[in-house]
Amino acid sequence: MGGARLEETEVGSIVIVIILVLLVLVVVALATMVRVLQEYERAVIFRLGNVLRAPKGPGIFFILPFGIDRMRKVNLQTVAMNVPPQDIITRDNVTLRVDAVVYSRVVDPIKAVVEIQNYLFATSQAAQTNLRAILGKKTLNEVLSAREEVNAELSAVIAGVTAPWGVRVTSVEVKDVDLPDELQRAMAREAEATRDAKALKITADAELMVSHVLSEAAGVMSQNPSSLQLRFLQTVAEVATEQNSTLVMPIPVELLNFVGRIGQQAPPAPVTAPRTPPAEPPGEAPPAPKGLGPGTATTPLPPVPSSPPDFGGDTPGRSRRAPSDSSDDGGPDGHGRARGRGD
Repeated sequence: MGGARLEETEVGSIVIVIILVLLVLVVVALATMVRVLQEYERAVIFRLGNVLRAPKGPGIFFILPFGIDRMRKVNLQTVAMNVPPQDIITRDNVTLRVDAVVYSRVVDPIKAVVEIQNYLFATSQAAQTNLRAILGKKTLNEVLSAREEVNAELSAVIAGVTAPWGVRVTSVEVKDVDLPDELQRAMAREAEATRDAKALKITADAELMVSHVLSEAAGVMSQNPSSLQLRFLQTVAEVATEQNSTLVMPIPVELLNFVGRIGQQAPPAPVTAPRTPPAEPPGEAPPAPKGLGPGTATTPLPPVPSSPPDFGGDTPGRSRRAPSDSSDDGGPDGHGRARGRGD
């Protein structure tokens, strides 16, 4: 009887131990089977090494315990990756140092786990290489001015590289472009010269408009002389207000009106008297008038006597004074000094 009871006691203790072990295993299994994921997380399940077709989550779900199912969590949030500064030579042989930022997110968790070992590192390397390749085809002006077009091209190229990995590149932005100091100074001088040219053009246009307005104002004032007097008085008032001085006008305003009335009257055209051409020496013909050809008929001039006329006398070649009346001195031309009563 005592031995049978002892055996029953040993069997009961063994059963209790087994039950306790089973309870512990069940608790452990339940602890490993239950999983909870956040809204932005997904779980890729590998069952005995084979990936399941659909990812798990979000919320609570169960997996097989004791290593039958293995889980890898994937974050679906957008990640901002900083691309380290890259030394780039542009198409016009200018050395730049450019860095950028890449925004990407996982759209297919299974591909992001199965197709690539580390999708974040791979995306960063793809961004660096394509940044150097694309900016190397651009000129300096395109890199600085067409920044949006460069960003769109970078996004399209990098997105095409990362698409088989289940990663979508939403945007790529060139963050900083570091130019050499000599190039910065040259660009500053060019920009200053451009601004100066624009300022001169604006000033010239303004002066042209002012000249047109002044011309119209002068036409109006010429039609109404009193407006010129009012403008003169207004100018005097402005000068006295600004300079704080006393003006003394030695010229009366009425004189200005008189000068204005004289200016309105057109002066008569000057009359030029005809000039008598000088006598030509003997034996020479006068020159032909301008505009007459060799076949044009001309009127000959009377011949010039080679010696003075002889009025009679003893000496040849010497004129003798003609007799005159009592009113002159008997000159050959009829003019002379009146003789006195005693002559």
